[in-house]
Amino acid sequence: MLFRAFHRKLHRTLRLLGTDAKVPPASTEKVKELLENAASFEDIKSTDGTDNEWATLPYVAGTYISRDQSKKAMRPKIDPRETNVIVFPGQGTQYVGMGSKLLKFPGARDIFALANEVLGYDLLKICIEGPKSMLDQTKYCQPAVMVTSLAALEQLREERPNAIDNCFATAGFSLGELTALVFAGAIPFDKGLRLVQIRAEAMQLASQQTQGGMATVLFGADGRIGEACKEAQNWCIEKGIESPDCRVANYLYPGCKVLAGNEEALRFLEANAKRFNIRRMKRLPVSGAFHTELMQPAVEPFAAALRKIRIEDPLINVHSNVDGKCYKSAGHIVGQLPKQIVRPVKWEQTLHIMYERKQGEHFPRTFECGPGRGLKAILKQVNAKAWDTTLNVEA
Repeated sequence: MLFRAFHRKLHRTLRLLGTDAKVPPASTEKVKELLENAASFEDIKSTDGTDNEWATLPYVAGTYISRDQSKKAMRPKIDPRETNVIVFPGQGTQYVGMGSKLLKFPGARDIFALANEVLGYDLLKICIEGPKSMLDQTKYCQPAVMVTSLAALEQLREERPNAIDNCFATAGFSLGELTALVFAGAIPFDKGLRLVQIRAEAMQLASQQTQGGMATVLFGADGRIGEACKEAQNWCIEKGIESPDCRVANYLYPGCKVLAGNEEALRFLEANAKRFNIRRMKRLPVSGAFHTELMQPAVEPFAAALRKIRIEDPLINVHSNVDGKCYKSAGHIVGQLPKQIVRPVKWEQTLHIMYERKQGEHFPRTFECGPGRGLKAILKQVNAKAWDTTLNVEA
């Protein structure tokens, strides 16, 4: 039912637009240069072929978690092995050539055709031919990751039709959350693409007001991340920095987070990493402190655009990056989704809610649809048993 509804909307839009229409050339004045709005997973890709060169044991031996996160998830009362979860990646997973192997599926070709009509340029050509410098630009990268992720569902539908029919929950990392909402039927495909452009442009403007950045940090049980962020922010206050901020922007897995804040705050952390028992710190190639209060100016433009769209109740459970819980209704999406711009991406918490099980219980099968394998690598660090039943459908 879920995928049939998605296809009905897709083909209805294709008929209205006319897929045979000539795609107009790209206009350099349509959209300003967009910035990356999600942490890249390039920093956790191994150079020796392993899944994750930063891999650590999820928790210190003897650690006891008293909270039952599974109570926050809405799950069907059937054998978990007969159910599926689908997750979608965010920005940073793109590569030249992605989408080429999906063209043998007619549904995937339709999705790219509609994307070309909506965006006004040949997105598929950029995905397949690049150049990389162009694909890596946010204004092309974000739609490319979103569209190829949805196109990858066509391969999954052809090869494992029951995987979509039995899907009861979905989630996406930052940008991927919009992909998940489109997949779940809450946001129309074409409107979702427009929202991605508006969101990125608004964050671009916000980043121009205050110079900031992001960095992935690796730390052990003795790491004092909260103290480090507080002192970095105080350092900015002493320096007279306007609107100082430094905080966790992405919760990835135990011992690995993404910090974001003012440029001066990140320099302070780099200079004092050992004092806070930070083992490694690596800058992300972004120009803004995304998912922090420094992005507050971007919230209202995105929220205003979201309010103009007819949002539907999701057909399946969609987990929010803000708190990991499921969206309750269309109204909940309108109120909650803009918060993602200034709130941390609580991906680790989301995985606990989706996968935490009592001992002896089985896990659903998980499919990561889209370019890259970053989400699967993270799941291995959070819940190795759930990772055992995870498959990639790479775009």
